[in-house]
Amino acid sequence: MNELIQYTSADNHVIITITNGKANAISHEVIDALNDAFNTAEKEEKPVILTGQPGIFSAGYDLKSMTASPEAALELVTKGSKLSHRMLSFPFPIIAACSGHAVAKGAFLLLSVDYRLGTEGDFKIGLNEVMIGMTMHNAGIEIAKARLAPIYFERSVNCSEIYNPKDALTAGFLDKVVPQEYLLPTAIKIAEMFTKLNKKAHSETKLEVRKPYLDALEKAIQQDIDEGLTPPSK
Repeated sequence: MNELIQYTSADNHVIITITNGKANAISHEVIDALNDAFNTAEKEEKPVILTGQPGIFSAGYDLKSMTASPEAALELVTKGSKLSHRMLSFPFPIIAACSGHAVAKGAFLLLSVDYRLGTEGDFKIGLNEVMIGMTMHNAGIEIAKARLAPIYFERSVNCSEIYNPKDALTAGFLDKVVPQEYLLPTAIKIAEMFTKLNKKAHSETKLEVRKPYLDALEKAIQQDIDEGLTPPSK
């Protein structure tokens, strides 16, 4: 689709790959490209596999934008929170094939999909906002609260606890961990399994199940806009 996002369409699924430098940073341009990719996938009516480059799913938001000013940070975070809301309410299944490190917004992307597949290895997964001097935004709190195991919620949000893939499975960032060579083949098998779902029933049930926290997330996004946020320390 462009140099930041690769879009591949197969018979029973589409693959969206983030390819933005060493950190796979989530910038304004990446979010725009992801929204375009999801628009295309929605027209194709197929399950989506979202993945990154070998060793890195995403290290989070683009730091240049996040440290430029509180206003710039808020603009990017708001855009990213709206992307998460869209992904959580996407009418077709989304599978994350987490190809390595997933930190900050990278981890929030894992919390914004239907099935999270991780790879074995010495990788870091978690929410490091408090560690880098950023008060966790309201939208982030709502996403984490809805998707993480309760016992790990405050450890992840308040204390920036970072997990390896095995522990991320227990915390609720991942659903399954496989060896690196099986990551994409397993994601494709899961996507093929999801093609057996009734599309209308899946979409409507997802919205019913997630209505409480989709509503809470929408309110939290507006609260962040009204209150502003603390950007990371430079």
